[in-house]
Amino acid sequence: MGRMTGTTHVRGSVSIPEAELAWRFSRSSGPGGQHVNTTDSQVELRYDLARSEALPPVWKERALERLSGRLVDGVLVVRASEHRSQWRNREVARARLAALLAEATAPPPRARKRTKPTRGMIERRLENKRRRGELKRARRARYDG
Repeated sequence: MGRMTGTTHVRGSVSIPEAELAWRFSRSSGPGGQHVNTTDSQVELRYDLARSEALPPVWKERALERLSGRLVDGVLVVRASEHRSQWRNREVARARLAALLAEATAPPPRARKRTKPTRGMIERRLENKRRRGELKRARRARYDG
């Protein structure tokens, strides 16, 4: 995980400036040590997607639609608490936010072009069906007797 920077890279040349991110820290459950009851290592990263100026309008619209289940009043919240260090949890939260936004802003996949099965494929399918039918008929004749 590299050094902390002032921006969060999303995709291409698009980045979110630090000014649009809101950080909150609290005591984390899980592994600790001597400082377990004194350090605020859990990280909550808030990004106001609805009011953001960093994303192009098309991406913003796409992200709002795709992340609608995760948004609370247009704000995307990402939590991280798996590390003992607040700094590492900040890095994890920033990476998660970037991954979520990259996936949510990706263009939709191309529509599948419908194709017609080839003549050989149709013949192979019918031949296979005929063979299976003969096999089942042979079993029936042998044991019904």
